[in-house]
Amino acid sequence: MADTASTPVRVERCLKRVRTYLGGELVADTRSPFLVWENPYYPTYYLPVRDVRADLVPTGGSRDTPGLGNGTLYDVVLPVGKAAGAACRYHNSTLEPLRDLVRLRWSAMDEWFEEDEPVYVHPRSPYTRIDILASSRHVLVELDGVTLADSHQPRILFETGLPPRYYLPQADLRMNLLRPSDTLTRCPYKGTATYWHVAVGGTVHQDLVWCYRSPLPESQKIAGLAGFYDERVDLWLDGERQQHS
Repeated sequence: MADTASTPVRVERCLKRVRTYLGGELVADTRSPFLVWENPYYPTYYLPVRDVRADLVPTGGSRDTPGLGNGTLYDVVLPVGKAAGAACRYHNSTLEPLRDLVRLRWSAMDEWFEEDEPVYVHPRSPYTRIDILASSRHVLVELDGVTLADSHQPRILFETGLPPRYYLPQADLRMNLLRPSDTLTRCPYKGTATYWHVAVGGTVHQDLVWCYRSPLPESQKIAGLAGFYDERVDLWLDGERQQHS
């Protein structure tokens, strides 16, 4: 795993229009956002202060971030309410472009839009690519010696920097071993996933299988297919057992 403390912060101008809302009110609307990689895995948005419509009220607190310096925390205040400590400015950062920008905590906002499309979890990175390829490879999934899935028609999802994921038709799963879960997760590239638990040998393994029933347009090839956490099951590919990722 990369040493995030020693990884240089990268700052890059983005050409998308970005908007964010809180309580149905517009917080910021900019055509000049910046992508900032505070860690090597994904970026966050920093927005020009001039494009923030909400009031930024100092909290008296601060946030120290490696590579960025000491940031001043602000409440984001609108007539409908506020998000406490949800904004941060690095007035004296050694990275000069950041001095006139503000970081709005993603999870404190209700909605984010890139152009006119909602985006979830974090901004899409221009350096992350997803390829979904149809395959005839034999995928066998086992748990505690019990077969969960056996398929010759997987869709293999290749995502930059991550291990391949094998998405299988539900008809190739032992659906009698699955139990519906209330868990939902979101991905900025794939959309919203629903989950199943798996019941094997008297043990229920929580949220082991997921499915994107209505994925985002770029990931339509996995619609309705089931994925497994390879690191939590035994996965065989063309008869060869795979290392846990």
